[in-house]
Parts: sequence; C-alpha cells; structure tokens
Amino acid sequence: MLQTASPEPFAGAVAVTADPPAPEVGAQLLFQSCLWCGTAAYRRSFCRACGSTAFKRQRSAGAGALVRRIGQPPLNIWFVAMDEEFTLVCRLTGAEPAVIRVGARVRVVVAPREQGLPLVELTRPPVSSERWW
Repeated sequence: MLQTASPEPFAGAVAVTADPPAPEVGAQLLFQSCLWCGTAAYRRSFCRACGSTAFKRQRSAGAGALVRRIGQPPLNIWFVAMDEEFTLVCRLTGAEPAVIRVGARVRVVVAPREQGLPLVELTRPPVSSERWW
C-alpha cells in the first residue's frame, strides 16, 4: 500500500528564495590581487610576478591615468594605469582623440561583467608636472 504525503509542510523546511539579482553593469570594476605576493592584475589566470593561481577579488576605486593609445585615433582605445597598480585596456569616451594627452586622469564609467572593454571618461586634463608612472 502506498502512503501519500501529508498536506501540511515539514516543520523544519526552509523557504527557498531565488538568488539575489546580479548587480547592474556600471562603474564597479573588480580586479584580482595575488594571495601570495599581493600583485594586482585584471582578468589573469596566473600572477605575472610569482606564477600563483590563487587570487582574491577586490573592488577598484575606478581612477587611473592614460598611459598609451592603442591603434589609430578613431578607435580611442588606451592603456590605463589604475591607482591600484594594474594596467587596463579601455575605451575612452567624452573627448576627441586629438585633444587627449598621456597622463590625463580618467575614471571608469562602465565596467563589463565578462567580456568587452571598460569605458572610461576624462576627469581632468593632465598638468605638465604630473607623472603617470
């Protein structure tokens, strides 16, 4: 003889809730910090300094300085030296390529979740006495 389940719920049952929604794509930029030597990196599978594959994720402040343009001016893609001491390839928005100088300060506007380049904008033009390295 088959027994049917009782209509009342189990007293120790826990309500199952859906996973919290993922944060919107925005200015939250996450980078990796090596657990062995502390070297900062962005989207790497191993540490460039010690070769470790153990990383912890940290939130970046999102500020940096332009280091070098990649390609021709219409592309407006740059290497950016972030304040947390890692380098990032980004697209620059909000300024014409002809008026941008190396050393200009930028901030992250949009950080992609998985693929794509982060989008940065100028915060202020560089001063001649500033050093970006």
